[in-house]
Amino acid sequence: MANHGPVVYGLEVPGARLHYEIQGAGPLLVVVGLPMGCKGFAPISRPLAEHFTVVTFDPRGVHSSPADDPNQDALPEVMADDVHRLISALDAGPAYLFASSGGGVTALALAAQHPDQVRTLVAHEPPLLELLTDRVELRAAIDEICDMYRENRPAALQKYLALADIRLHRPTPDPPGPNAFTAPWDVWTILDRLFRFTLRPTTRYRPDIDALRPMADRIVIAGGSKAQGSLFHRTAVALADQLGTELVDFPGDHTGFLTDSEPFARLLFEVFTKARSHNGP
Repeated sequence: MANHGPVVYGLEVPGARLHYEIQGAGPLLVVVGLPMGCKGFAPISRPLAEHFTVVTFDPRGVHSSPADDPNQDALPEVMADDVHRLISALDAGPAYLFASSGGGVTALALAAQHPDQVRTLVAHEPPLLELLTDRVELRAAIDEICDMYRENRPAALQKYLALADIRLHRPTPDPPGPNAFTAPWDVWTILDRLFRFTLRPTTRYRPDIDALRPMADRIVIAGGSKAQGSLFHRTAVALADQLGTELVDFPGDHTGFLTDSEPFARLLFEVFTKARSHNGP
């Protein structure tokens, strides 16, 4: 079936209006990012829409999803409630979920609160620093970076990238559509949201392992194959250990869905297909 691009919708949630986009046909797949929104996931959304009804959205406070209080912290429980309301409004759940970085934290909070809405969750390198033995030092480092950001944004960004061992990648010369990647002038808007209101509450969230462990067969923890030893790969390993599951290597590093989008999307499809055959339709 030809993919003619996403159709745009809006959803009122307490304290915000969510911008979301739908494309494709088939089982419901909701893509969850934080602070990244719809545009950042376009490279994998297009091929996945050949098999799924793919829903992407801008988290509250990001791009086209205005929050009533733009200075409100992006608490994982609030972000998870937004996804809960989105899946409920779509009335097509339970949903497959691909959740990256801070979106992985959001999706884990959703799974703990509303396990009936989750068919299978792939959580890719959620930054759960509280699961690490050096969490006290990391907490202090995040505080320093966020405080520095108020005075010197470029220096704070470089310090954060070094801490997390994240490499920024340019988009491919021929992206799969005019809105495939976040425009450069929007990047600082995302980073402002990240360092002012998102990074602290997201990295300090401690997942409810007792609630998640009974559904561990529906949760796949993913790490970048080129990110081994990096900070958020370590948190993914720690989470997989606590859930008693094996970490699944996905192509690329922390942003493999951008840099290695075709093999990344193929593996996502394979993982969801395997989960469907194991857990039922």
